Amino acid sequence: KQWYQRRVAITAGKLKDEVLKIMPVQKQTRAGQRTRFKAFVAIGDYDGHIGLGVKCSKEVATAIRGAIILAKLSVIPVRRGYWGNKIGMPHTVPCKVTGKCGSVLVRLVPAPRGTGLVSAPVPKKLLNMAGFEDCYTCATGQTATLGNFAKATFAAIAATYAYLTPDMWSPTVFTNSPYQEYTDYLAKPFVKQPKKEVKY
Repeated sequence: KQWYQRRVAITAGKLKDEVLKIMPVQKQTRAGQRTRFKAFVAIGDYDGHIGLGVKCSKEVATAIRGAIILAKLSVIPVRRGYWGNKIGMPHTVPCKVTGKCGSVLVRLVPAPRGTGLVSAPVPKKLLNMAGFEDCYTCATGQTATLGNFAKATFAAIAATYAYLTPDMWSPTVFTNSPYQEYTDYLAKPFVKQPKKEVKY
């Protein structure tokens, strides 16, 4: 097994990959242009794990293969939550989250059960792969730039585990204040001690 294959051994059997886009990119040289192909690949198990990979290569097949490997390496866990009452399995984002890449800003908002994924085609694929059933989305910026749109959505999904919500707080153990703890000592009347004369 390769080192990148071992990293995703937990979800390896369930991971499905999908090519989001293959775009030609060019570099101007003395002899003309040098064209290469850039591949965007999303990978997920539709149950709480997602990865995104981008790879540029001279050949389309090599670019896709490289993007799949990078997507597997970038697999992250996804936190899901509820819109209202905690009934059944988690189905939406636990809170409002935002991701940004370039000028594109993507905001994910929790939605009630049965809403579905209210989203553009690119984030819809990623949210579906991550295992979300219901979610409202809001996007600003140049969303026609698919690469940045996908990266911003991925960043927003990754942010679901970045928030420390109250249900994850450790229990607070309150201790008595010093006034309460030493109340018996403080209640005693203060008697001023006479000064001892020091003879030299």
